[in-house]
Amino acid sequence: MASIPSWASVDPAAMGVNLEPHAVLNCVSGTWKSANSTMLIPHPLDRDAPDIFTIPDTQVNELSPFVESLRSVPKTGLHNPLKNPERYLEYGEISRKAGNALSHPEIAEFFTQSIMKCVPKSHAQAAGEVKVTAAFLHNFAGDNVRRLAQSFGVPGDHYGQMSVGHRWPYGPVAIITPFNFPLEIPVLQLMGALYMGNKVVLKPSEQVSVVMEQFLRLLIDCGMDPKDVDFLNCKGPVAQEVITQTPVRLTQFTGSSKVGEILSKATHGKVKLEDAGFDWKVIGPDVGDVDYVAWQCDQDAYASTGQKCSAQSICFIHENWKEAGLVDKMKANAAKRKLDDFTVAPVLTHTTEGFLAHTERLLQIPGSSILFGGKELSNHKIPKKYGAVEPTAVFVPLEEMIKDEHFDTCASELFAPFQVITYYNDDTLDHVLGALERMSHHLTAAVVSDDTEFQTKVLANTVNGTTYAGRRARTTGAPQNHWFGPAGDPRGAGIGTPEAIKLVWSCHREIISDNIVPKDWTQPKTT
Repeated sequence: MASIPSWASVDPAAMGVNLEPHAVLNCVSGTWKSANSTMLIPHPLDRDAPDIFTIPDTQVNELSPFVESLRSVPKTGLHNPLKNPERYLEYGEISRKAGNALSHPEIAEFFTQSIMKCVPKSHAQAAGEVKVTAAFLHNFAGDNVRRLAQSFGVPGDHYGQMSVGHRWPYGPVAIITPFNFPLEIPVLQLMGALYMGNKVVLKPSEQVSVVMEQFLRLLIDCGMDPKDVDFLNCKGPVAQEVITQTPVRLTQFTGSSKVGEILSKATHGKVKLEDAGFDWKVIGPDVGDVDYVAWQCDQDAYASTGQKCSAQSICFIHENWKEAGLVDKMKANAAKRKLDDFTVAPVLTHTTEGFLAHTERLLQIPGSSILFGGKELSNHKIPKKYGAVEPTAVFVPLEEMIKDEHFDTCASELFAPFQVITYYNDDTLDHVLGALERMSHHLTAAVVSDDTEFQTKVLANTVNGTTYAGRRARTTGAPQNHWFGPAGDPRGAGIGTPEAIKLVWSCHREIISDNIVPKDWTQPKTT
């Protein structure tokens, strides 16, 4: 990059190169500050390189400023339809400026490179994340923030009475975000919370914290009051202490289902979760566009090293596709992925040993076999705390998969470049639907078929919140133009759309105006 933006505090080109790593800071009540100790974030591609940055290792005894900041915010929020309504307009303008900034080639590249340093993914995948975020910000420029809080009225029972429904903020809220989309997920949830009038404490994943540190500096440059967001770097238990010991009224969590359940219990259910995605694809009996379907399967399972909550985890293929060579084409596409261009990259949630152990457990199932992959990457310097593995697919016979003793192993999300593949036919489609019914989380899905009757049967008997249907159906896809989120769980959190923002970041308040006493009113008999 020729230069870094004026508001930036780090050059991504220097991360993992300079011996003195960039120090990410906390921000509380509008002030940037460090903590008494720090965590080192290692270079994800080169165990011998300098650390890419440090973050504050904030401890429980350092939380007082965050607690005081959150306690200063009332339940009515920083703004609502009746209080400080000008802030809706201010955030429309902030969104316009921030969207324009992310659309500037140099600033877009700044964030693309920052993402790639933390989460090695291909340039196209990282740049796509920046593009989606910019489009989201543009969507809520101008009057579109206040339109999120649009009220509706219902005529009353008598003259002078009317009820009006409002979207009301929660006040102090918390957001905990994952590593795999360092910009897109936290920005879309953060801005939704701010649009609706909430005060946010944001706890990013430690591995990628620098990205949101820089974005907050951009927001402040675009006019955001720095006191609107507290930025907390710490380990999970410390974040939970903030959430449970302050009047945080809602916590939005994106990440593992295990942590989501812990937070749900700790907050007595005051959570919105986008927690897990063992995402399925069913490829129907009508064969066609084989090269396209194979390419989309490869993208769904292995783009971003499979580290997407929407990644294809299991694929049910109709036997009609065998002669078309679909799996062979998937194998050929996977073989093109290489570490040099980050089309395969470190797995940040599993070690190589853990990945291969899961593969081996599946291979103990009768009739199972490796279709491709199942090996450690060669000639790499990825730290041992991460995984370094080839894109992998394991075949498991359907009749064995659905047995009680095997199903949980087959339906375990690995969050890595890994998928289970099986075949079915017209007679065993109901077994497939039964397997889909048994799965515990329902985020994304794909029904790859132009057969309307087949499509309808599968869609009518499944519940995934974001489901693509048709020949071009995919599991991955979290753009700004449609709902993305799970279904089947009242705690489910959507992201990106007006409906998602209103659902997650506001509650319903009804105000009934009843103003005029009739001139001929007389007191009725007591009841």
